[in-house]
Amino acid sequence: MRVVVQRVKSSQVTVNGEIIGKIGRGLNLLVGIADTDTDAEIDWMVRKCLELRVFPGDEGTERWQKSVQEINGELLVISQFTLYGDCRKGRRPSFDRSAAPKIASDLYNSFIAKLRSYDLLVETGQFGAMMQVSIENDGPVTLVLEREAS
Repeated sequence: MRVVVQRVKSSQVTVNGEIIGKIGRGLNLLVGIADTDTDAEIDWMVRKCLELRVFPGDEGTERWQKSVQEINGELLVISQFTLYGDCRKGRRPSFDRSAAPKIASDLYNSFIAKLRSYDLLVETGQFGAMMQVSIENDGPVTLVLEREAS
């Protein structure tokens, strides 16, 4: 599982000209599901995303001291199978490592449900749709988290 974590001032996702998910301060999560992922990777990633300290402390210091939970931030979760695009050969990416749509959809929805159980606002994109994502990155802060199935 791969997640691109972006600390944002705001973010929104649009499908067919309609805003379907919108957040203020928090994290934009671009989520890629691999063909080997299970609930174990989902559980690890939920904890990591919620506990990652990427926000400044109360004193307004530059040092990252708080998690999205501690600031009562918001989450925008967007499925992105292209995170598993392999561009090492040829001129067209291979997506052989991406999970099949049914498996990816189930794990993506599980990820969202587990994030929502922590009482934060969790907005989403639409699985499998062409989406336009607007991100006001704060910092900019962008990190890549990865958890391979064991």
